[in-house]
Amino acid sequence: MKKLVIIFLTTVIAFVCHAQENTMNWRYEIQCVDIAKEGGALVKVFTYAKTRKIALEEAKKSAVHGILFKGFIGNGKCASQKPLVKNPTAETENRDFFNVFFQDGGKFEKYVTLSTDGNIDPNDIVKVGKEYKLGMIVTIAKDALRKDLEAAGIIKNIADRY
Repeated sequence: MKKLVIIFLTTVIAFVCHAQENTMNWRYEIQCVDIAKEGGALVKVFTYAKTRKIALEEAKKSAVHGILFKGFIGNGKCASQKPLVKNPTAETENRDFFNVFFQDGGKFEKYVTLSTDGNIDPNDIVKVGKEYKLGMIVTIAKDALRKDLEAAGIIKNIADRY
């Protein structure tokens, strides 16, 4: 029994460490899928990870990160969107805030919803070497995210920009 507990704990620690490593590297691609309801964005995010489970968790973080810092190019269904955070050094300048924000179970989860209830199109699961490239469709509560970042002083209030 003791050996099973040690094996379980070792596996959990390795999983958490690998997930945190993926988050720190921010390896993902983001693209517009369709127009979302008012104040939101419907995007597909592709993440890379050693296991499908880690890729699923990282997809949510990466989608929020993409809305914040990358933006995305539009297609026939939706317009391009610039990142919410205009200051290119904001992530570094607010490192403590974003480390807590993006930690497992962090505040980022408040703004992201899996649009397909976690179901993944088989064409969006690709084995790349020793990793998976996994595509997930998610909805981001973009306006709520902007509002909370304005309140935290990370981005300027939209009314103050003019």
